[in-house]
Amino acid sequence: MRLPRFEYLEPGSIKEACDLLSTHGDDAKILAGGTDLLVRMKKGLLKPKIIISLKALKELSYIKKEDSYIKIGAKTPIADIIASDLIQKEAKALASSCEKTGAVTIQHYRGTIGGNILQDNRCHHYNQSAFHRSGRQACHKDGGKICYARDESDRCNSTCQSDGATALMALNAAVTLVKKDKKRTIDLVNFYSNDGIMPHAMEPNELLKEIIIPLKGAKSAYHRLACRSAIDYPIVCAGVLIKPDRKNKIRDARIVVGAMGRSPLFLAKVSSSLKGKSINDTNAFKKASRASMDSAAAFAVHNIGASLEYRCQMVSTMVFRALEEAARSAIKAEQ
Repeated sequence: MRLPRFEYLEPGSIKEACDLLSTHGDDAKILAGGTDLLVRMKKGLLKPKIIISLKALKELSYIKKEDSYIKIGAKTPIADIIASDLIQKEAKALASSCEKTGAVTIQHYRGTIGGNILQDNRCHHYNQSAFHRSGRQACHKDGGKICYARDESDRCNSTCQSDGATALMALNAAVTLVKKDKKRTIDLVNFYSNDGIMPHAMEPNELLKEIIIPLKGAKSAYHRLACRSAIDYPIVCAGVLIKPDRKNKIRDARIVVGAMGRSPLFLAKVSSSLKGKSINDTNAFKKASRASMDSAAAFAVHNIGASLEYRCQMVSTMVFRALEEAARSAIKAEQ
């Protein structure tokens, strides 16, 4: 599989990158680490005329604490996030998700946090070579009118398998998008469009600049299940956040299930059910885990390398493990 022909541009600043995006729009794609983009191009899933490389934009790589927020540049390598004491202490779910992303070589040399949350949705019916796809009718994501993952579906059911997105949504993160002369900040919950074809609520001329994580004095955790411990995407994952009060009651909680739908699933109702519960209420965690499984099952389809029934059952296991880990961390912090 070879890359299609394209024009390569390397801006020297964020302003120059935004100018290029404004000029070329849909004809251009951003290249950071390239672990998702280049693979899709080789398979013929994308054929951009212009590639805009962020290689020279060192100002997009940083981790800093500012007021009551952690701010992370979109081009920050996965390895830097894993090594950050600030992330390990204040946003453990993100650190854990990055530790499980790809493999060590990807984390150190290619993978970026921005690329991880901007990766395209996946489906094993779609993410195949051009030769494989030529032997059947095109699916929704490939420009057709059929979904092989869900019979008679009128839309694409490709799945968001981003580790980082699930963890960051549990942390109630937001992202800052910039374009020529403008910028906006949007909560990650609203950044995902729930559209399998265009999964991100992002304009063609916008650039992801920064991820913002609020510091809430809460504890978080991330657990996932994959066929292998490295390289593979998750077949189900869960990120959670727990904030206790001074009486060891849960003041706030967030449960997010990933790799089960077109976007990470923030389960607001299930999360609210934990408020007021004891920080070590195992029965409440089990009940919330089962409810998470029931909620996520409605979005699940046969498009990842594991049976649908197994993945649905494992949602409760991943959520329960994440809740227990976050609770243990909260209890330990109070001691």
